[in-house]
Amino acid sequence: MVIKDFSLRIEENTLKKLHYIADSEDRSVNKELLRLIRRHIAEYEAMHGEIPLDDRKEQSGYPKNTK
Repeated sequence: MVIKDFSLRIEENTLKKLHYIADSEDRSVNKELLRLIRRHIAEYEAMHGEIPLDDRKEQSGYPKNTK
């Protein structure tokens, strides 16, 4: 598995709350974020099917940004 760095902008109060939750679960903030992201992906795939890992955005089935 290749690990990539990712920068995140987050409100200060949200980050403080995330630190609180991570500390209470004896996790780092990074581990807590990974846990939340993986759970969200699993829930999404349960509803919509497995997400293809093809880098091409032109791929059929790639959801369009509607926002």
